[in-house]
Amino acid sequence: MVQKKVTLPLTEEDIESLKAGDRVLLSGIVYTARDAAHKRMAEQERQGIPLPFEVSGQVIYYTGPTPAKPGEVIGSAGPTTSGRMDLYTPALLEKGLKGMIGKGYRSDEVKEAIKKNRAVYFGAVGGAAALISRSIKSVEVIAYDDLGPEAIRKMAIVDFPVFVINDAHGGDIYQEGVEKYREQ
Repeated sequence: MVQKKVTLPLTEEDIESLKAGDRVLLSGIVYTARDAAHKRMAEQERQGIPLPFEVSGQVIYYTGPTPAKPGEVIGSAGPTTSGRMDLYTPALLEKGLKGMIGKGYRSDEVKEAIKKNRAVYFGAVGGAAALISRSIKSVEVIAYDDLGPEAIRKMAIVDFPVFVINDAHGGDIYQEGVEKYREQ
């Protein structure tokens, strides 16, 4: 299977070309945010406070990295379970978020919001956090430093390995996999 190389931010052409099951190497800038950061961003929105970064056109990686060892940019930075962000995701997609990286299933509401807002949900391989971390070239905490590993970080990545779980056309690799299994 061919791996596609995609440079972030995602373009409309990228989004249209990506299909559930595609293997992709991402390069560019991603922002990290987990549960606590998503909750805080939602609270800020309700209070009329601008978000800590411009969400439109961006990709959020659901990770809480471990501290970097001496001489390294970051420690392990594997994906966290994406469903924990489902409460907040449709609103971020409405604001223009174009991609998310995590692991696991998304709710029907999120999958519909992905289609409606022409976005992509990528999966990163859980259990390979140290290997994935080699693709991260720089890291900067940009907000919520008090949240420790759940602070929002701006990360530069090169050839970060992911696969498309949910595409902008309604494709769902989990659903398609179950259907293929049942056909056998």
